Amino acid sequence: MHEVLHDQLLSMARYVRDPQNSMPPPGIETRRLAVYRQLFFGNMESLLSGGFPVIRASLGAEKWRTLVDTFYARHRCQTPLFTEISGEFVDFLAEGGGGSLDLSPWVVELAHYEWVEAALLLNDRREPAHDPEGDLLAGEPLLSSLAWPLAYQWPVTEIGPNYLPQEAPEQPTLVLARRGADKKVHFSRLAPLAHALLTSLQERSCSGRQHLNALAEAIGVEPESILPQGLALLENLRAQGVVLGTRA
Repeated sequence: MHEVLHDQLLSMARYVRDPQNSMPPPGIETRRLAVYRQLFFGNMESLLSGGFPVIRASLGAEKWRTLVDTFYARHRCQTPLFTEISGEFVDFLAEGGGGSLDLSPWVVELAHYEWVEAALLLNDRREPAHDPEGDLLAGEPLLSSLAWPLAYQWPVTEIGPNYLPQEAPEQPTLVLARRGADKKVHFSRLAPLAHALLTSLQERSCSGRQHLNALAEAIGVEPESILPQGLALLENLRAQGVVLGTRA
């Protein structure tokens, strides 16, 4: 009895996900199954439309619906949480799940850029112990977990229905996404040096002086030549709450 019910539920789930390539469970009218299909798919489409409004507007209603339909039919989510479905959609695109739809190459990066806002809003990670007044050169500057330096090949901050680039620009789009004290997510463009410093803070644990020395070496200048500018940048980032201070 349990095996029969299990098979029926799996058959129904397959049909609701992908009615074009699945047989309906026996004994249930396709008219009734269509109601379930519309309810489930409608919820998914509504959820993703709210999370990726720029992609939806840029692709157009028909192509967007086809993309969501493909995601719903083919992707196997690793979480039952609605708040994490957007991340699953980003993974689906990054893994080439929309390849059969001939999507523009910027779609993957734009999806990530749109997802970042929700990810930061829902981020509940606690900041580690730190000294907000610590010496940013001698100590280890601590980047807030609510501040993410981002780099994109495509101009994700500009893409929309009225601007659909055919070629990626020579320079990447460097962005800082952060959740402020007002509980809102703010995006700002970054200069290459600022992005490099923030990425270094994100990836390495060392003193501020060591971070700046590594940057100086990377761009082929003496450390003393960028030290004043680098320290001023660190202090400015601390004033914004991007750098918390130094690790305790």
